[in-house]
Amino acid sequence: MLEVSTPMGAKVLERFPAGSPRGSWPAEEYAAERRAEGEPAKVVMDLKSDAFLVVVPARDDD
Repeated sequence: MLEVSTPMGAKVLERFPAGSPRGSWPAEEYAAERRAEGEPAKVVMDLKSDAFLVVVPARDDD
């Protein structure tokens, strides 16, 4: 699993290209699966990389 910390204080769990034929659906589905597992995941758009990011708040111990 890809985990990258971002300057906005969130950890990126996964990236999905915005140009995908399904748009943000794969990102939304992935985030929903993470939420079902108890992670407070949400989808944000990274305009610079033209991608949907699934992020969770960074923890203090990270």
